Amino acid sequence: MPPTKIVFLHGNDTMRWSYAWAPWLKRELDRVEVENIFETFPDSILARKKYWLAFLKEKVQADERTILVGHSSGATAAMRYAETEKVLGSVLIAPSYTDTEDALEKQSGYFDTPWRWERIRKNQQFIGLFYSKDDPYIPQREFEHIKSKLRPETFVFQNRKHFMDETFPELLEYLKEKTGER
Repeated sequence: MPPTKIVFLHGNDTMRWSYAWAPWLKRELDRVEVENIFETFPDSILARKKYWLAFLKEKVQADERTILVGHSSGATAAMRYAETEKVLGSVLIAPSYTDTEDALEKQSGYFDTPWRWERIRKNQQFIGLFYSKDDPYIPQREFEHIKSKLRPETFVFQNRKHFMDETFPELLEYLKEKTGER
């Protein structure tokens, strides 16, 4: 079986993927020789569904050996991708399932159709959900709803806000466990 590939999906409203803990995570994955893809997605400001899901399928070729690691809007994209495509698993960091009344999110297209939660679950072997109780952007009800629908392995933090720290050791350990790189 081919080795696992980890794909990082950054959030919207960014011109590059290299913010917060992402560069650190890439260095750590390179160090343990886990194949990974960290790229700026097309249409990175609006992060529209029509561009991001096509990019995942055609350019990145996310498949049954791929772990999607999505942060914020990237986590929403990971959920939508798993509705129609099989992946090994996904890690959802501060995701939402509604546009949270945010004008930028409304334009993305991710919230225009009903969610197919059962398909998201069945199209992957595992789902990890990471969120913080003090997230200033995503209301807690978003996390609780996603948790109830997907029944993921859940990691709740108290003081991590929207996960913009320089490192994210808990995420690295989770990925090492899922790839067998302990």
